[in-house]
Amino acid sequence: MFEQCLYFNTTSLARQLEREWTSAFKPFGLTPSQAFMLRVVLDKAPLLQSELAVEMNISRPTATRGLDGLERLALIKRVASSKDGREQEIHPTKKALEMKNAINAASGAVTKRLKKVLGTNHFEEVVGQLRGISSALK
Repeated sequence: MFEQCLYFNTTSLARQLEREWTSAFKPFGLTPSQAFMLRVVLDKAPLLQSELAVEMNISRPTATRGLDGLERLALIKRVASSKDGREQEIHPTKKALEMKNAINAASGAVTKRLKKVLGTNHFEEVVGQLRGISSALK
């Protein structure tokens, strides 16, 4: 019935992938969205909330909610920005820095498993196509 429906098929895939990454990040007490957000902060800090939102392709209010959760977990801190007085810079805490390699390894293990199941070339083609579709719809 929905063989040609982009929405149905991408959300179905998203639910399956959500389960994969939920399992991977559960030992850290993080949801997939929190873990991916933290990975961006760990990789690109210091950054403004608006920069984080652009990097993750999410709205600023969504970024705020995610950052609030990471702050409650003592994984990020916000400090006054010298770049933009209207925003705060996002920095990882020592606790987050200590988790960086393990979080990246957990995510990498899921990616490695999916590449094995799908084949590396197919995996990379699909990811590229999805990124292209996302960019075209902006």
